[in-house]
Amino acid sequence: MSLPERFVERLLRDLGPEEGRALCEALEREAPTSVRFHPAKGGAEPISGPQGAAGTADPAGTVVVGTAEVADPAGTAGLSVGCPHLPLSERVPWCDAGWYLRERPSFTFDPDFHAGAYYVQEASSQFVGYLLRGMLPAGARLLDLCAAPGGKTTLYASLVGCDGLVVANEIDRRRASVLADNVRKWGTGNVAVTCCDAASLGRFEAWFDVVAVDAPCSGEGMFRKDPAARQEWSEANVRLCAARQDEILREAWRALKPGGVLLYSTCTFNRDEDEGSLERMLAWAGDEVTEADPVAVDRSWGICCGEVGPFRTYRFYPHRACGEGFFAAVARKSAETDARMRTPRARRSVVSAVDRKCVAELSRWLREPGEMRFGIVGDTYYAWYAGQAEAVRMLSEALPVIGSGVALGQLFKGVLKPDPALAFFPGLNREALPVAELDEQEALRYLRRQEIAAGALAEGMNLITVRGRGLGFAKRIGGRVNNLYPNSLRIMKQ
Repeated sequence: MSLPERFVERLLRDLGPEEGRALCEALEREAPTSVRFHPAKGGAEPISGPQGAAGTADPAGTVVVGTAEVADPAGTAGLSVGCPHLPLSERVPWCDAGWYLRERPSFTFDPDFHAGAYYVQEASSQFVGYLLRGMLPAGARLLDLCAAPGGKTTLYASLVGCDGLVVANEIDRRRASVLADNVRKWGTGNVAVTCCDAASLGRFEAWFDVVAVDAPCSGEGMFRKDPAARQEWSEANVRLCAARQDEILREAWRALKPGGVLLYSTCTFNRDEDEGSLERMLAWAGDEVTEADPVAVDRSWGICCGEVGPFRTYRFYPHRACGEGFFAAVARKSAETDARMRTPRARRSVVSAVDRKCVAELSRWLREPGEMRFGIVGDTYYAWYAGQAEAVRMLSEALPVIGSGVALGQLFKGVLKPDPALAFFPGLNREALPVAELDEQEALRYLRRQEIAAGALAEGMNLITVRGRGLGFAKRIGGRVNNLYPNSLRIMKQ
């Protein structure tokens, strides 16, 4: 389908004939494919060789990702690692963990993808992590207000670390479920997924150190990646999106602490949804908005930098930068803003305490149980990092939280039956149960919930791994294996 006629007219008017035509031509070319590696499951930093080239050294504390040598900040170098399905090309220059691929593989049939070793994330959108580096206080609470499907959420989760908390919200229940699945697979244990409108989170007034609004938009930046975006585009939808963004920004500002950072982004080109949204916000927020810390941007990256009042703006055009269309802006809420931290009244008690006997059983499944706090929600036991456990409890009592922390599983006669999510958590104590390493084909059988051979498994519960990365659990009973991979996640494609 060709580009919408009125869209092209606006581009030529706003950018000029030469720039406008160059952008339109870029939108007809194939989009680059990029991934972002999980820092605790595959590494991120290069240690040798030029940028974009395979490393050759093999010092202690490194692992192999594809054919590139990378650092191993989580100390997982003892695991059998590598992502042989990924045809790595060169680094995404603004993201330490990001790589472009020479071609798009079939991610469905890559066990490392299902293990959460990497996230398939468009390169331009990885820039949000670069923007926030150095702006996050220790133990930061970050609100990702429009979070599905989870690319930026998982990046933020890696960024804030174990002491921080990411609250990832999605108003649509179906999309929130996809978000929760991706968060579980990423496995950092420092995310709470909520499903509510922006106003509900706005009632957590002055509560967050960072609020990120990846606003629902007309999706012009996705025109070459998603043909449906072209078909759905209209000038009326642009106006509708702009109005919705105004409402979301008001609630985001309410939730942000004085001195905190607001990060606004869209995947569209038009001014109404980008600079226009910022201008309309400044009309009511006024002097409460102040400049954020400057961010150095290499000119070779092709990013167009600008300003809207105190907002610093960053625009990605596909004919200039290697990525899809993207717009980002960052500013701070003045530390002098008169805003008192408030939380909504608790509506229900969700998290119940765990007795000492249960704590002992749960603790043996974690490498650092002293860093965690335990609780039970329904019939499932959870673990949360100690520094944010109380914050998660407060959220759970006031909002619909559909997932948080690390789901550990259920206790039967004092013994834990592990939840599938626990397999993805890098803090799992692998001495708590036998580990069964599967080859490629057997791993795909497991991911399809088909029968797998009993020979590789010990009697009882086993952690199933591929190249050292957890996929899930299976229980051997004599010569039979009970495949415990979630039915909702199994590979259907043949």
